[in-house]
Amino acid sequence: MTKQIQNTQTEDDAGMVNGIEVTILQETVDAIAADPELGQCRFRASNQWLGGCHNRTTVTGFYGARQEIAHLQTFEMESGEPPILAGQDDGANPVEHLLNAIAACATNSMAAHAAVRGIHIDEIESEIEGDLDIRGFLGLDKDVPRGYTDIRLKFKVKADNENMEQLKRLTDYSPVVNTVTRGVQIDIQVEPM
Repeated sequence: MTKQIQNTQTEDDAGMVNGIEVTILQETVDAIAADPELGQCRFRASNQWLGGCHNRTTVTGFYGARQEIAHLQTFEMESGEPPILAGQDDGANPVEHLLNAIAACATNSMAAHAAVRGIHIDEIESEIEGDLDIRGFLGLDKDVPRGYTDIRLKFKVKADNENMEQLKRLTDYSPVVNTVTRGVQIDIQVEPM
């Protein structure tokens, strides 16, 4: 398993649980509870095709708390396809990026919500896999879905055993898991440059 989070904080770190500054998180929660409009966010990414099956997504900031917020650094994510799909293996393919987003968001949700509840976690590891019949993507069978039909996410968590069921429920707060499981309307536009 690939380690997702390792808590290097000690119990004595003021306001820190699971490596999360609970005081800051609670201040954010309280501010949004008092003024729900502060919770409205808009996340953005820019993507550029680099040729073939290779493209790069760039993330520089987002809108939240009624303001533009720049990340401390620019994040770039390479996307490609394996040679069997006419790619050069320039990066993880988009469906692998989706698995990353699911695992990362569920992990963050578990760690943060556990911290607020005072549940200490020493380590979190996860494995995620999904089933996808590529005949749908290739247009070979109109009855075959073009996306994942099943995804399995398995966590191993180093924490008190009596908290395992609650830790599982905390992943329900994951925005990515919720987006994937409930679906979302996507408006696609194509226009000339």
